Amino acid sequence: MHITVPGGQDIEYAGEGRLKDILVEQNKALLKEFIAARLGDVRIDFHTQLEADARVELISWDDPEAAWIYRHSLSHVLAQAVLRLFPEAQLAIGPAIEDGFYYDFDVEEPFTPEDLSKIEREMKRVIKQNHKFERIDVSRAEALDMIDSATYKKEILDDLEEGQQLSFYKDGEFVDLCRGPHMLGTGQVKHFKLLSVAGAYWRGDEKRKMLQRIYGTAFSTREALDAHLKMLEEAKKRDHRVLGRQLGLFHIDEEVGQGLILWTPNGAVIRNELQNFISAELRRQGYSQVFTPHIGKLDLYRTSGHFPYYQESQYPPLIDHDHLQGLAEEGCTCGELSNQMEAGDIDGYLLKPMNCPHHIKIFASQMHSYRDLPVRLAEFGTVYRWEQSGELGGMTRVRGFTQDDAHLFCTEDQIAGELLGCLDLVKIIFGTLGMEDYRVRVGLRDPDSSKYVGDPAKWDRAEEACRQAARSLGVQFSEEPGEAAFYGPKIDFVVRDVVGREWQLGTVQVDYNLPERFDLQYVDAEGKTQRPVMIHRAPFGSMERFVAVLIEHFAGAFPVWLAPVQAVVLPIAERHAEYAEGFYEKLRAAGVRVELDAANETLNKRIRQAQMRKVPYMLIAGDREIEEEQVSVRLRSGENLDPLSVDQAVELIQSKVSEKALI
Repeated sequence: MHITVPGGQDIEYAGEGRLKDILVEQNKALLKEFIAARLGDVRIDFHTQLEADARVELISWDDPEAAWIYRHSLSHVLAQAVLRLFPEAQLAIGPAIEDGFYYDFDVEEPFTPEDLSKIEREMKRVIKQNHKFERIDVSRAEALDMIDSATYKKEILDDLEEGQQLSFYKDGEFVDLCRGPHMLGTGQVKHFKLLSVAGAYWRGDEKRKMLQRIYGTAFSTREALDAHLKMLEEAKKRDHRVLGRQLGLFHIDEEVGQGLILWTPNGAVIRNELQNFISAELRRQGYSQVFTPHIGKLDLYRTSGHFPYYQESQYPPLIDHDHLQGLAEEGCTCGELSNQMEAGDIDGYLLKPMNCPHHIKIFASQMHSYRDLPVRLAEFGTVYRWEQSGELGGMTRVRGFTQDDAHLFCTEDQIAGELLGCLDLVKIIFGTLGMEDYRVRVGLRDPDSSKYVGDPAKWDRAEEACRQAARSLGVQFSEEPGEAAFYGPKIDFVVRDVVGREWQLGTVQVDYNLPERFDLQYVDAEGKTQRPVMIHRAPFGSMERFVAVLIEHFAGAFPVWLAPVQAVVLPIAERHAEYAEGFYEKLRAAGVRVELDAANETLNKRIRQAQMRKVPYMLIAGDREIEEEQVSVRLRSGENLDPLSVDQAVELIQSKVSEKALI
């Protein structure tokens, strides 16, 4: 077999055997230098039995894949510690996740912060004991015996296909059903921290039992762990759910419904300013604004393919009351009703999950010549998706959201130019908002998959157009085969915020499928009908998600042009109130979003309150200011500027707004 050793001399080995034994025979030091290996595209650990002619590549500790292995291993350490302290706990699942790991437990009482401290101390004991991970391959009958009465593990086992290789991993007294891979022993990674505990429905199904999920994070070095914990602390300060309440930007009310955002006046200012900003850019690029209803007939979504294929992520259809009552009287069951709807025997309406079918109908409402193309239709359209309650989170994962959606109908020759226009719009948005640390993903089709629709030659041209457009951005981009939508390639934007987290914001997608499904046409120069190509694009994506990211990116201290309140006028004492009110009225008349705070509180307290609300400018009026017909200016950062007259204050704020200045 051939063993690739990154940065070292490769190993040729005759015969077969367990990878660990082979490395011990060749060079025992490799077991410390590397954590596991790859066999083709599969990660394996050193316990794996290899056949002759196997070709493997060792995985070093600084390889990104290493983190998934030691974090998964630490999820076993977590479960082991919990069982030592809470022997009656039932184990569910414990995977590695981005930057950490978790394990789900069924326990009688929820874990407390004190419990987490005890569990963390016990994990450190397990690590100090340095139990070796041992892989045990078993038959299904043996697996059932080993699981015994473990309810959740048995359900997992029942879902595995017959004939699938089954394995357990043992370290010390702890044994768990697991496919691996793992480290050699529990003592190899000591740098971890338990972060939190939360409720989690078994398998994400809110009809199933609520389990206790313990989250942790781990890194191969203390320095990396400390840096990550510092980032988490900074992210906690920027949490949009906390700042959203503090700044009065949005509200979620149980009586309205989970995942449905109520934009309060302050939040509405931010949303309107963003919409006005992008609308001005769209007008410059030749877009036409449209408006469409929040619902559409089921047949519309049958044609588009959204119903019934994505039925589980949509709200139930709306059916005529009299028709529904008649079906009930006939004894129609829910299952029969669902089958009839899928078959098209029953019509109704659907809360729209996407805007594209509506825009398609606008395009199709009149015949187009090639001279009309491209046709660019844009809408801030609200769509609805049924997300599991356990997956909802503030404004980042919701059930109703508004997209800055647009659909472009063009000829094949126009695809490249239209993609460049879409990407230019994204660059303007990200640059204006100071979100310049981003990367680009180009999703291509998997040549070995049959899920993609359309002519391969057209795919080739569209994919090359996406590549060329991505290159024009001058930023890092990656090509990812298999990540294209089934109807065409796409370009996604992944933004890194100021604390290092990545967010997928904005997408551009080329679509050959929907024009075919809806039989869209235009007349070419020779008078023949042709099929247009459709481009989907949404630079903001979801307005809710985008604003949530902005809240955290700016830590609530929005640039002046986005700030809900741009200035607050503060009279020092009651005798200064009349002057302050006149100053306030002049600012307001000039279009400044300004407030007057003449409350019976100390000036310092009112300044602190304005700073807590992240107001950019505090304009202070006292005896000297009245005498000089000016105000003293204090920034939310605590810095003091020179005094300003009304005209100067208006000019300052308006210049910041017109420049879209970040500070």
